Amino acid sequence: MTGKTKKVPIRKCVGCQDSGSKKELIRIVKNKELGVVVDKTGKLNGRGAYLCKNIECLELAIKKRKLNHALKSEISNEVYKEIRDYVESED
Repeated sequence: MTGKTKKVPIRKCVGCQDSGSKKELIRIVKNKELGVVVDKTGKLNGRGAYLCKNIECLELAIKKRKLNHALKSEISNEVYKEIRDYVESED
């Protein structure tokens, strides 16, 4: 009898386009009540986008407006600052 292996959800970083497990990436979500926020639980309702936990991917996403495109929304500088602070705290 073979044991069942648990399926690991894979997501793609909007910055570098590399794939990784959900736990390796940061989820940014656009939610009707909260707006655009870092989803620390990974379970908030709304449209989500994923970023690697490094500044280079965040800078690329900002420069090419990839989060704006992925979330179909204009991203404010305050949100980018929140994301940057979160990425830096994860290092």
